[in-house]
Amino acid sequence: MVVKGSVFKYGDNVDTDVIIPARYLNIADVKELSSHAMEDIDADFVKNVNDGDIIVATRNFGCGSSREHAPLVIKENNVSCVIASSFARIFYRNAINIGLPILECEAAANAIEAGDIVSVDFDTGIITNETKNEQYKAAAFPPFIQSIIADGGLLKSLKKRGF
Repeated sequence: MVVKGSVFKYGDNVDTDVIIPARYLNIADVKELSSHAMEDIDADFVKNVNDGDIIVATRNFGCGSSREHAPLVIKENNVSCVIASSFARIFYRNAINIGLPILECEAAANAIEAGDIVSVDFDTGIITNETKNEQYKAAAFPPFIQSIIADGGLLKSLKKRGF
């Protein structure tokens, strides 16, 4: 699978309270909740994000609490993937569980800038910055994780397989 989108760029230690501030966690409707995504770090994110856009950040993206709301609101805003130098482990696992594609690639995270057009081939792990005509290599997910993401998350994948 290949995705392509414009980049929103963030730095180190983007925590779950920035991705979705705790003051909104009493909202049960995921659409309403997602309308507050990234607002403490990028007040115009929800207004400017388009289907398929990509978030790029540097180190430790998704640190903080273990709330699954953080990757969920990113996915609900139709972000096609998140690329970072590194992810907090619990965010990494939660992203897979809800079907949000993420890739670790320090070279891409450091070189890609806000507004660049980037395509990602999840089968090969190749990240192409079409704006700068540069390529970077991330580790591709193994097929079983690719199928979880393609199915829309772990629970949907298990249901599809009859569990």
